[in-house]
Amino acid sequence: MILLFLSFIFHNVYTQKTVPYNLADLLKKNNFIVDTSNHAQLLHDQVYKEAISIQKIAWLKNISFTEGTIDIDLRGKDVFLQSFLGIAFHAKDINHYELVYFRPFNFRHADTARRRWSVQYMVVPDFLYDKLRAEYPLVYENAVTPVPRADEWFHATIVVSNDSITVYVNHSSTPSLRVKKLGNLNDGMIGLWDDELSGDFANLAITQNKN
Repeated sequence: MILLFLSFIFHNVYTQKTVPYNLADLLKKNNFIVDTSNHAQLLHDQVYKEAISIQKIAWLKNISFTEGTIDIDLRGKDVFLQSFLGIAFHAKDINHYELVYFRPFNFRHADTARRRWSVQYMVVPDFLYDKLRAEYPLVYENAVTPVPRADEWFHATIVVSNDSITVYVNHSSTPSLRVKKLGNLNDGMIGLWDDELSGDFANLAITQNKN
């Protein structure tokens, strides 16, 4: 009886559920929250048939994220200072959220110092990249490993706990970034994030930790 009780407790404390999302289908069914300048569109890609391209932010309707793992395939552009894309989460509203994003043009940059600016964690609007870089140099951003080309698809795994963020690239067992969470956002909307030039996204899967 004790073993059965402990098994029940363990199952309920550590239950996880992974939900895959067909991004093309979500876009067709108008299940993203976007503004009129987002330019979200289907992407006729030979690698991922269900990929989409966006600019700015596309929030998933009626999806709230707390703790767990976010898996996504992304593709940026090899254009210096104009390709930024990632995942926004714990959004209280469209102006307050946490963010993990990539700068693909830095992945293989000739300047090794600039390569350390390839993946970034920040909190909008209180802890933006320039503030973090000035006050905590090379703490909240890092190089990625392994190193994709700037214009090729790569996979990101973002693990979010109550006090830390860990980012893995292309299924590596070595984290590209591991940081302590900033601010006090712990629950809220999740979305695809892009700045400047459009970015491509596919194969979103969210694993929520359920207590």
